[in-house]
Amino acid sequence: MASWSNLNTQDSNTPVMEQLIMFHDHTMMIITMITIVVMYMMLTLMLSKLGDRLLMEGQLIELIWTVLPAVMLIFIALPSLKILYMIEETNKSIITIKAVGHQWFWSYEYSDFKKIEFDSYMKPSNELELMEFRFLETDNRVVLPFNIQTRILMTSTDVIHSWTIPALGIKVDACPGRINQGNILMNRPGLFYGQCSEICGANHSFMPIVVESINTNMFMNWLKNY
Repeated sequence: MASWSNLNTQDSNTPVMEQLIMFHDHTMMIITMITIVVMYMMLTLMLSKLGDRLLMEGQLIELIWTVLPAVMLIFIALPSLKILYMIEETNKSIITIKAVGHQWFWSYEYSDFKKIEFDSYMKPSNELELMEFRFLETDNRVVLPFNIQTRILMTSTDVIHSWTIPALGIKVDACPGRINQGNILMNRPGLFYGQCSEICGANHSFMPIVVESINTNMFMNWLKNY
């Protein structure tokens, strides 16, 4: 149970995901404040026997409850736009890989190096090793170096899939006949799990994604020995 809890709450491993978590906390704080104020005012109105004959026709109070929500929305919108820009910003990538969605598995191409291509299927339960997760482990992992800007190109051969890894803050749709792209800059080594998050058919829930983040020297050795 402890291992499963750790999997569900993997720490962020990219600057984008760190910003998304901060934005979530920022927005929840504003929503919590609004909820407390509204509940306090409702309870006060229900429990108080005092009344004001000008309350229903007050120009000032109408101005206040019109302007305040607009100000709150500005405080939410500005950091949201900043994060949207960060997600879409394409820096000079050093490594480019291509992910192709199939029903129901992923295939990957490392076109910057020697011809490295492989398919990635979900590992059957009877082949799992110790500490591997059922329905989330794959027979071939995506191996990438951390602290290296990586671009991932997405496409599909049949229906719409979605290449999603929550800890990396990336979710890119793989559409047939179209190439979309995402950017990853990982901060530390580790194993990071994801799944196809687009309903793509009967075995939609059996398209796991595993990214293994390693240092540059280990990555070069992996390329040589592949």
